Amino acid sequence: MIEGHNHARKFPSGEQMAISSRAKKVTTHTLQEMKQAGEKITMLTSYDYSLARLVDAAGIDVILVGDSASNVMAGNETTVPITLDHMIYHAQCVVNGVDRALVVVDMPFGSYQGDSKTALDSAIRIMKESGGHAVKLEGGEEVAESIQRIVSAGIPVQGHLGLTPQSIYKFGTYTVRAKEEAEAAQLLKDAKAIEAAGCFSVVFEKIPADLAAKVSAELSIPTIGIGAGPDCDGQVLVLHDMLGITKDFSPRFLRRYADLGESIDGAVKQYITDVQSGEFPNADESY
Repeated sequence: MIEGHNHARKFPSGEQMAISSRAKKVTTHTLQEMKQAGEKITMLTSYDYSLARLVDAAGIDVILVGDSASNVMAGNETTVPITLDHMIYHAQCVVNGVDRALVVVDMPFGSYQGDSKTALDSAIRIMKESGGHAVKLEGGEEVAESIQRIVSAGIPVQGHLGLTPQSIYKFGTYTVRAKEEAEAAQLLKDAKAIEAAGCFSVVFEKIPADLAAKVSAELSIPTIGIGAGPDCDGQVLVLHDMLGITKDFSPRFLRRYADLGESIDGAVKQYITDVQSGEFPNADESY
């Protein structure tokens, strides 16, 4: 824990999570207050109405409509193939199921890189057509102009640094980033650049815990970690991974909170047995 880290403060149990639990609707301002109070931010992905409704009702602070939908919903190997239309559709579904959480929508590969006008047009489409509350995009100094332009149109932007999955073909591997001094220094520089450009928050993916702690302490905006240690201001996981629905993905940073894969397998097998044996439907289940 870094000395003077305001987000390392511990609360007496009665005071714990005061800001989060008081918020009838979570906003970017709520997250800023939580960072200042040392209160951890919780974030999970969702891609459809039914699960988003459950996740929201359970009290999550932020729901990310992730471009990870490309992997978990569409079965693609990377996030690269998913389109802006796909992302808007998933976001519409999620927004319909959410009352309280802040809904952040990923800008997909190709919808913002290289041209700030394209980036603004994409962000406006997401906000107008999906009803989401903010957008997220990957990259550092190279996307600062796009961030600035989107923010000045009144759209909140969350950044994403470290392992940026849309650049997987450049990296060639999903390994931990910023272990070398030069890349770590660049990450800090990038984080400060996107903060200056107007980001309300930043996701750190698969970077060393001590680097994430150092950068989190130097930024005034909240940091959300995935595989970035315990000292970020909040944490995010892919819902289908933490619920045990996806079985073929077990990175070190993932904690499985349920084994729905097993439950679903058992339920479907039981249904098959019951139908084949004539046990379903029974008299009570018939008209």
